[in-house]
Amino acid sequence: MGVEHGAYCVGCCWALMLLLFVGGVMNLIWVAFLATIVLVQKVLPGGVTLARFVGVVLGRRS
Repeated sequence: MGVEHGAYCVGCCWALMLLLFVGGVMNLIWVAFLATIVLVQKVLPGGVTLARFVGVVLGRRS
């Protein structure tokens, strides 16, 4: 069950994991910034709107 959950997590969140790994190696402040964005998306009522906005911004960068 743990392997299945781990595979699902990597499959859906690989880009965030990559950002956290690269950011963590380079600068801990970037990791804190990304964690704050994720926290706001999960906690605040307008989190879905913020998530879409962040997705569009990150999508245009790639």
